[in-house]
Amino acid sequence: MKKVFVTGINGLLGSNLVEDLLLKNFIVKGLIRDKAKFIGPNHQNLELIQGNLFDDLTPFLKDIDIVIHVAAETSQSLTTYDRYRKINYETTKQLFNAAVCCGVKKFVFVSTANTLGFGSLAVLGNELKAMKKPFTDSFYAISKFEAEQFLLENIHKTDVILLQPTFMIGAYDSKPSSGKIILMGWKKKIVFYPPGGKNFVHVKDVSNAVIKSFTAAENGQKYLIANENLSYFQFFKKLNNITNQKPVMIKIPKCGLTLLGYFGDLMRLFKIKTNLSSTNMKALCIDNFYCNEKSIHSFKMKYQTIDSAINDAVDYFSAQKSK
Repeated sequence: MKKVFVTGINGLLGSNLVEDLLLKNFIVKGLIRDKAKFIGPNHQNLELIQGNLFDDLTPFLKDIDIVIHVAAETSQSLTTYDRYRKINYETTKQLFNAAVCCGVKKFVFVSTANTLGFGSLAVLGNELKAMKKPFTDSFYAISKFEAEQFLLENIHKTDVILLQPTFMIGAYDSKPSSGKIILMGWKKKIVFYPPGGKNFVHVKDVSNAVIKSFTAAENGQKYLIANENLSYFQFFKKLNNITNQKPVMIKIPKCGLTLLGYFGDLMRLFKIKTNLSSTNMKALCIDNFYCNEKSIHSFKMKYQTIDSAINDAVDYFSAQKSK
């Protein structure tokens, strides 16, 4: 049985990934800041490592075959680049070097589709297209891109696999993270939606792609893990149908989001943490669409519908509220 080391095991992807790895009989070591807060089940093949990404992790990597680096700083509210770079670049570099030192055979880095160039429905974004605005102004995307570049420069040291998922939806979103979009529209009498759109993917498909990459991915290659390209209006219509609700749907004008973005920029000048920024608001106004042909061809992926992802997320949030 292969032994894997996973970071970020309490997040949306990490929790689903650990569950799927254990179901496939992998031996898993999972890094977590506080063992008492682990949301997953106990399992004989799971060892929880309490610590953080800044720790020396070499003692835990000496018998590991594959490192899967999921953990990241994803907050959109931080006002300087330093924090993003420290978590998303510097700790990736440290973990990679520790893995190389311990003879780890593969290093799987879960990045983001936003380090690649998005497209429209007519011409979709893919792994060959360069990152472009507004994401070239995103501290998060820049830090992930910088980490990718470091890893690609070191593929001669051990096999490196770069996975770039789009917007993940599904169960076990305990923060919540991307699942906030579900809560924005669920049980609301009025749903305000932005004018753009994005690519959505079931978190279980991303987890499946990670596992398939162990044997199907090529060293130094990038793989978009993407599924349905939807406008925000289409996404909320799906949510409405699944939850049997009929809210009033109001489109937020681009000019309104632009003003909110500039207001957020002003707040950030005074070091006030906020999700509002001109970069984030611009991202809500574009068609942030991608193609999944490479992952289908390389990993033989059979993607689940976004209806299924929404349903799983709603069921999870419902269960959490009933506790």
